[in-house]
Amino acid sequence: MSDFDPVTPKEFRAALGRFSSGVTVITVETPSGEVHGMTASSLCSVSLRPPLILVCIDHLAETYLHVRERGRFGVSILLEQQEALAEFFADPERNPDAARRLDIRYNQMKSGTPVIANALANLDCEVVQAHTAGDHTIFVGEVKEVSVAEGAPLLYFRGRYAACRERQKTVALKGRPQR
Repeated sequence: MSDFDPVTPKEFRAALGRFSSGVTVITVETPSGEVHGMTASSLCSVSLRPPLILVCIDHLAETYLHVRERGRFGVSILLEQQEALAEFFADPERNPDAARRLDIRYNQMKSGTPVIANALANLDCEVVQAHTAGDHTIFVGEVKEVSVAEGAPLLYFRGRYAACRERQKTVALKGRPQR
C-alpha cells in the first residue's frame, strides 16, 4: 500500500504544463475522402533506424477512430504564425465557417496522406504499433516521407501558445575562448 496521495488531474496538468512542446496537427483521410485532423503536442521521436515517432490520441477523439482504421496518418509541425490552425484543430466542435475563413489548405504526400500546406515540416506515417495506455492509445508510426521548410515553430507552454526566441551568445568561461 502506498503512503502517497494519488496525483490529481489538476496537479498532473499543472506539472506537465511546465514542459514546453511544439505544436502539430495530426491528419488522416476519412472513409468518405475528407480530411480530419486534431491538434497534438504529444509527439515524440522514437528511433532513427527505422525512423519512428509516436503520438498519443484520446479514445474519445474522432481522430483515434480514423487512425486506427486507416493505419496511416500525417503530421504537420506548425509555424509560429499558424496559431489559428492549432486553435481550429483543437476544437472538437469545428465550425465550417471558421474553416472557410482560415482557408485551410492541404498537400498530399506520395502515399496520398493529407498534411497541412505551408507547415514547418510534414511527416507521412504508417502505423506499426498501437498500445493502449489509460484513456489514450500510443500510435507508433514509421515515417515514410518528410518535407521541411524554414521558419520558427509554434510552441505550447503553460496552456498558452508561445514563440521560440534565440538565446544570446553566452559569455565565455574564464580561460576558454568564445566560439
